[in-house]
Amino acid sequence: MKNRIAINPNIHFGKPCVAGTRIPVQNVLELVREGIPFDQIIRDYYPDLEIADIQACIEYAMAVVAVEDLHVTAGTP
Repeated sequence: MKNRIAINPNIHFGKPCVAGTRIPVQNVLELVREGIPFDQIIRDYYPDLEIADIQACIEYAMAVVAVEDLHVTAGTP
């Protein structure tokens, strides 16, 4: 995953992108969320991607969530 996702402050304001492209990880994840099959994402949206790039986007999102600190406070009903 590390060689497939890049963060460059000069591309999309430092948002993570698929390495070697200007395709934001978020855009790819939005298509995955819509249930669009990987091969269709490549064919209809991003022909420069490979299936491994889409998988890397998902892995990246999982890694971000895994290290995120959650601060839960008990609320009053």
